Amino acid sequence: MFKKLSLLFACAAIAVLSSCSSKMGAMKSEYFTVTPAVLEVVGSEVPVTIDGKFPAKVFNKKSVLTVIPVLKYEGGEALAEPVVFQGEKVRGNDRVISYDNGGSFKTKMTFDYVPAMEDAELYLRFVVNKGSKTYNLPDVKVADGCIATSQLYRQTAASANIAIGEDAFQRVIKQAKEANIMFLIQQTNLRASQITTEEMEELKATMADIAKDFENKVIDEVEVSAYASPDGGVALNDNIATGRELNTAKFVKQEMKKAKLDGYVDSKYTAEDWEGFQELISKSELPDKELILRVLSMYEDPEEREAQIKNISSIYSEIADEVLPKLRRARITLNYQLIGRSDEQIQEQYAADPKVLSLEEILYSSILTEDAEEQKEIFNTAIKLHPTDYRAYNNLGVMAYNAGDYNTAASYFQKALAANSSAPEVQLNLGYLELLQGNVSDAEALMALGAEAKAGDEALGNLYIAQGEYGRAAALLDGKATNSAALAQLLNKDYSTARQTIDEIAEPDATTHYIKALLGARTSNIAYVYDGLKAAIKLDPSMAKKAAGDLEFTKYLQDATFQSILK
Repeated sequence: MFKKLSLLFACAAIAVLSSCSSKMGAMKSEYFTVTPAVLEVVGSEVPVTIDGKFPAKVFNKKSVLTVIPVLKYEGGEALAEPVVFQGEKVRGNDRVISYDNGGSFKTKMTFDYVPAMEDAELYLRFVVNKGSKTYNLPDVKVADGCIATSQLYRQTAASANIAIGEDAFQRVIKQAKEANIMFLIQQTNLRASQITTEEMEELKATMADIAKDFENKVIDEVEVSAYASPDGGVALNDNIATGRELNTAKFVKQEMKKAKLDGYVDSKYTAEDWEGFQELISKSELPDKELILRVLSMYEDPEEREAQIKNISSIYSEIADEVLPKLRRARITLNYQLIGRSDEQIQEQYAADPKVLSLEEILYSSILTEDAEEQKEIFNTAIKLHPTDYRAYNNLGVMAYNAGDYNTAASYFQKALAANSSAPEVQLNLGYLELLQGNVSDAEALMALGAEAKAGDEALGNLYIAQGEYGRAAALLDGKATNSAALAQLLNKDYSTARQTIDEIAEPDATTHYIKALLGARTSNIAYVYDGLKAAIKLDPSMAKKAAGDLEFTKYLQDATFQSILK
């Protein structure tokens, strides 16, 4: 009996000693909480927050524990920054965990995303150092991942409306021809020398040209604006300006009659041209011009203005000689329209001889057909006739891009860039190509140069998605019925707006329908999941494989209807 008790006490003593000197206790998954529970790609990273709690009696007093987050995926693994802890009896600078009480921690980390991480698992790896000995504890799985919905930006960028080099064709071009008649002081009669000046002869010639080409040139109206200089009494100047208006308008009507032109003559007068006076003074080299301008701003009454300016006797004679004569005038403005070729005429002329057409007409003709081969031929003609213009090269690149031929697109964009290195459309489109390859920083630099292009908002929206800036992307794309907008709204968790956007997309493609299915998964709308996936897979069978591995659909994986859709 005594021997049995002795043996019992000896075993108990050994157990106590071993408890204080044994290896580190095994780690368990319940010690750790991961946020998010299913990892998700944000921008080009996978962000993770780990909250850990070591229970009592687990952490050895003499050990150092290095915790290494490891994201395991097929073909590799990624390691995050390790976190180091130490026992109470270790001399070091790491966080101390009590053997009796345990301890908690919180750490944030990111993994650089690679596509293979869509099927990944997050583990914690534990390396223990105790004295001179090092050993590993078993890895512990703490999370699944990754949801990679944000990476659909490559698909939305592929279906985006990239930048066209637009034509500047105008069917109707407004033109104006102007001539001035100068008058002597206090005179209203038109002098022969003034109605035969070079600019007046050009005005008459324009009238004659319009009369000859009445099918392509049409008069809007002729404006006559007569003025008197701001010197002398207001009543006198009013009479003078009125006389100049009447005589000038009469002259214009006579000239139009000679040219056999019909048109409305709109005439008006200004009794004292203070506005013109101020402009001439501002542009002059007069020594006291600032003083004169101050007088104009201080006094509204014309007579007071004139009196104050005359008081500046040192320069008034110069004003009378150089400024006032230029204000005694009547301005004639002939407003007319150039009427360009009709669509039918442009097409007929292109077929007959495109060299007769302007570059703008050739480029415009590309929108008069929906045949892609005809459009290509038109752009190649534009290049042949106008090789230094970038737009045709760019537009051939756009056609290749839309067809998924990105190498050809890149070649054309480079040719466009050689023709015009600062063209914003080309810079933007090159940025799209970089975005398709996941080169986000390069895309950002190019898109910044192309921000003025008309397609700039959608481009920047896709860039913001790629950068994880979902709110900015959604705000920029608000009101646009595109895949890019729908994806941004989905990622920004604005599900009602995303649904509205999807419904408004005029020509939904496979990406549109897949986003619809994702929206259904996130809002528990199973009809949306089914309908979206059916349509997506019909247009692009590869979507079935994508959906099968997409963690957004995890809760539907055992659903018979879901499985049948993927087959």
